[in-house]
Amino acid sequence: MADSVTLRTRKFQRNPLLARVQADGRVSFLLSVPLEVSSDGDGNGDDDSDESTMDIIHPDQAGISKANLQSKLATLYKATPEQVSVFGLRTAFGGGKTTAFACIYDSVEARKKFDAKHRLVRAGLATKPERASRQQRKQRKNRMKTLRGTEKTKGKKAKKDA
Repeated sequence: MADSVTLRTRKFQRNPLLARVQADGRVSFLLSVPLEVSSDGDGNGDDDSDESTMDIIHPDQAGISKANLQSKLATLYKATPEQVSVFGLRTAFGGGKTTAFACIYDSVEARKKFDAKHRLVRAGLATKPERASRQQRKQRKNRMKTLRGTEKTKGKKAKKDA
């Protein structure tokens, strides 16, 4: 069974400050026509960036993958899949309908500049920052409580000679 997608976009507007197109309304994916992607509303199909809410209707399927949605949006807006950020998928009880958000950026550099860091890490466009474990951070915080003023930047305080 071939997956098919019909995409409807409403309240579609360009946001040049964030290098993306925003849609305050809903974007609907209807999975019935084989691999056909069509656009409704005032979306013009430019390769702009876009934040939109999507309603994905998939009557005979349990759910839809983010990668599938990302590739469909990329073909629709003539962008690469790296420029498309799909997030916040929520499937209604009983299946058949999913809501999601998407951002389609002008370029990969614009996505790296404006998209949330955790989404960039998930997409493989950024590396996760290294940090100490939770217990080590807590121990360091409690050690710093014993120091005062500029001693905190220097480290350990000197032992008193008795």
